[in-house]
Amino acid sequence: MSVSIQGAFPGRRMRRMRKHDFSRRLMAENQLSVNDLIYPMFVLMGKNRRETVESMPGVERLSIDLLLEEAAYLAKLGIPAIALFPVVSQDFKSELAEEAYNPEGLVQTAVRALKTHVPELGVITDIALDPFTIHGQDGIIDDEGYVLNDITTEVLIKQALSHAEAGVDVVAPSDMMDGRIGAIREALEEAGHINTQIMAYSAKYASNYYGPFRDAVGSSGNLKGGDKKTYQMDPANSDEALQEVAMDINEGADMVMVKPGMPYLDVVRRVKSELQVPTYAYQVSGEYAMHMAAIQNGWLKERETIMESLLCFKRAGADGILTYFAKTVAEWLAQEGAARGECLTQKPE
Repeated sequence: MSVSIQGAFPGRRMRRMRKHDFSRRLMAENQLSVNDLIYPMFVLMGKNRRETVESMPGVERLSIDLLLEEAAYLAKLGIPAIALFPVVSQDFKSELAEEAYNPEGLVQTAVRALKTHVPELGVITDIALDPFTIHGQDGIIDDEGYVLNDITTEVLIKQALSHAEAGVDVVAPSDMMDGRIGAIREALEEAGHINTQIMAYSAKYASNYYGPFRDAVGSSGNLKGGDKKTYQMDPANSDEALQEVAMDINEGADMVMVKPGMPYLDVVRRVKSELQVPTYAYQVSGEYAMHMAAIQNGWLKERETIMESLLCFKRAGADGILTYFAKTVAEWLAQEGAARGECLTQKPE
């Protein structure tokens, strides 16, 4: 039961606690730490390859050898996990996305390398077919271009199993097919992968904020102006999101995702407060690109704005955040920690 505080000015001055840094810190309701950060990374075919993503300043596609170097650095920063997204050439794309479950495929090879060289770093992989289809949709389509639910799920199961067999920690179905979480969970259990976690993209909206990401993985050209409204959620709805989340949890998801992030903080709050499950949010490519454009033009302060944006996720109830700012923020947090450590080691005069 909530209690109404009876107090009136000047006996109660709300600004009194805001006057000093120490009291602002003591009363802060939410904190952002490195433990809240998941870093999305784009992995390329080949060796010693590095490509910039033009629409996402500061973000690169990396071949596996360079990915391992970056991953080791991220682990030293204390980032708990990375999320892998593949970039394959057109030759590896097809109508039925067979490359998605190739045991020697790009993602599977990257997972094995990561778990060998940086075992302490959690690895999350995307379970969706759009990087591997010639049409850029997240599933198998019929003659009219409609994504077929059950046939797609069969391929997603193969993809998830191939990732689990490679040693991935978390599979993250982002496809929004009905029933795929239960089917994947059952397949993982039957194959003995009982501890492979599922992060379900349960409330993934048919958003316009994904453009730079599709450029990064090379699916926007294949999509050819099409959309994903027949399987991703309508931005007008939030009750529907709760139903999607509840279904995925009941089917065996260990944690759920809301995507995009800041435009959907109300959904994050509802999921966390009403269902009380591990809840994550994705600060997507469009959000990143907008922040970077404003920062590079001098319209917004870099550090202050980025930190504020991520703190908003925590306030809304997110347990963790996928963000392309993760590495930069982890470096800032490490610098702050080092500065506090220096202060503690100083002897009083």
